Amino acid sequence: MCTRSGSIRPCSAKCDMRPTRTMARCVSRCFCACVLISPLRMFERGRRPYMRSLWKGHIRFSMVTIPVRLYNAVDSGSSIRFNQLHKEDHGRIKYDKVCRSCSETLSGDDIIKGYEYAPDEYVVVNDEDFEKVKLKSTKIIEIEGFVDVDDVDVSMYDTPYYAGPDGDVAVKVFALLSQSLIQSGKLGVGKVVLRDREDMVLIGAQGNGIVIYKVRYPQFLRKMDDVPGLADTDVSEDELKLAQSLIDSMLKDLGDIEIKDTYHEAVQEMIQAKVDGKEVVMAAEDEVKPVVDIMTALKESIAAASGEAKPMERATGESAEDADVEEGAEEEAPKAKKKAAKKKPAAKKKAKAKAKAKSKAA
Repeated sequence: MCTRSGSIRPCSAKCDMRPTRTMARCVSRCFCACVLISPLRMFERGRRPYMRSLWKGHIRFSMVTIPVRLYNAVDSGSSIRFNQLHKEDHGRIKYDKVCRSCSETLSGDDIIKGYEYAPDEYVVVNDEDFEKVKLKSTKIIEIEGFVDVDDVDVSMYDTPYYAGPDGDVAVKVFALLSQSLIQSGKLGVGKVVLRDREDMVLIGAQGNGIVIYKVRYPQFLRKMDDVPGLADTDVSEDELKLAQSLIDSMLKDLGDIEIKDTYHEAVQEMIQAKVDGKEVVMAAEDEVKPVVDIMTALKESIAAASGEAKPMERATGESAEDADVEEGAEEEAPKAKKKAAKKKPAAKKKAKAKAKAKSKAA
């Protein structure tokens, strides 16, 4: 049994059981995707005590050079990760690197890097070859120019990285670049080599720091006109005014908009329920009805956003006439009761007439 991993059962005889930093490893071919959870590490999503830099170099614009380090801006460790396990004994799966030619299992020292320039024909490339083609952008982010923030298409943005000054000497000039970018509203444009490839980057400011946005090259972006179903559609002036009013009524500061990963939380609850042996309850799906009357839908949305409680016509295909019929039926019901109540005095008159007849007979 692996004491570190949290595995709750030993593997069978056919499994290669090794206490590792994670879980037992199983060499059986049949496996399924499930999870074994250590009680001490379940859903541990706290921030790391420090950020580890992934790149060290300089930002340079004209004659000014700033020593910097780059850090991952996205915390991928907070995501829920699943492992592949052996279906029979829940041992973790191990993948061996096997040579296709001789079927020999290889270690890291036996593996080299190659490029297939023709079918089954490779040229071997080593670290010395990469050293010969090192570019200036390997250690220097050269700012080629500055652009307005609004001039950058949002579809170009890919991955953000945080930049920080590398050493006390760099603090002053680093702060100068950051504050200059904020006041000017500009982005620097440059290139950098990360993970063996040269990427185009945008240099912007955020707070006291600098953000390096890895962006896609414009020539690799597809054209919006290639999206099927797009057409020049006539929209009325009234519809535009209502839509703009709806946008204005929903205008908020980004910090006031609560955006959280609800799917992540739902998966956490599902896993916790399975760990506790509880039944997993399926959430009901929201019913989405097609909008037929755009104007009515916009009016209802504006009223809802402004907090006005007004009865609105339905905009999902149910006509207003149907609503009027239902309301009329509800109004007629009380009237029928009132007519039935008027018959009671007639019954009393008949009873009095019978009483008079009896007295005369007597």
